[in-house]
Amino acid sequence: MNQQNSRHSGRRSGRGPRRNNSSNPRNESRPATPPPPAAKPSFWQRLKSLFSGGAKKSSSDGSASAPRSREGNRGHDRGQSRQARPPETVEVTSPKLYVGNLSFDANESDLAELFNGVGAVRSAEIVTNKYNDKSKGFGFVTMASVDEAKRAVLELHDKDFLGRKLVVSGAKSSDRETDYRG
Repeated sequence: MNQQNSRHSGRRSGRGPRRNNSSNPRNESRPATPPPPAAKPSFWQRLKSLFSGGAKKSSSDGSASAPRSREGNRGHDRGQSRQARPPETVEVTSPKLYVGNLSFDANESDLAELFNGVGAVRSAEIVTNKYNDKSKGFGFVTMASVDEAKRAVLELHDKDFLGRKLVVSGAKSSDRETDYRG
């Protein structure tokens, strides 16, 4: 029995992949395999490059440009500041107001207190991320009447609040009937 066990101890069982054992002299004598040559782009890759602007474009000095990163696809780099677009002004037709460019430290009671200086506030809501409950930087305030909402826009738009200039305008309608005019 001992003879059979010693005879089988060096053999592979036949199950699973062969292990690369660095102490095996057979592995040392094999030459290293060169890396495979760069593969040609497939038909779909070539088709995609055709619609996305072709192959790598060269810059004015003749060298190929570096591939774009995710930031590059958005049109700006982290080092450059984005071009601020003017806020979309929505006519105040309801007592509900959109409040943008809020400080992330602002809470709903701060917002309600600010708008109470203009008129009666029914509700103040700051929109938060549903996963980490942090502010998204905008919210909605519902005033008691449309006239108070219009006065709040006139008085509080571009006013400095917790270090930021507020954007106050009428909230867009969320009625599905008005979205499907047709």
